[in-house]
Amino acid sequence: MASPTDAPRPAVTASPTSTEAVPGKTLGIVALVLAIFFNVIGLILGIVALMQSRKAGYKNGPAVAAIIIGAILTVVAVVAIITFASAAAFAAQALEACQAVDFTGTVTVDGREVACSTIDR
Repeated sequence: MASPTDAPRPAVTASPTSTEAVPGKTLGIVALVLAIFFNVIGLILGIVALMQSRKAGYKNGPAVAAIIIGAILTVVAVVAIITFASAAAFAAQALEACQAVDFTGTVTVDGREVACSTIDR
């Protein structure tokens, strides 16, 4: 007769229980929050959190979200910086050109006509 201890045990799975911590999960949440405000830092931490989770065999949704949001917002920030720098350079050239003609008439800056009367001194 077989004893109750001889019964086959259930297979162990890689899914965490409610008391078990998923490696990289907390870092993934921190990365997600940081990705919104500090894009590059959140992106890097998201990658680190995802690698930690993958090594342990778990999925990490917040880390994936941090990577996506961090990457998108980093690209948006770079485009915005380039646009702002270009506009500032154009404005500086227009101001310089209008100063040369004592803010009367129009000047041509980078192929665009600028009315000097519209520029604040």
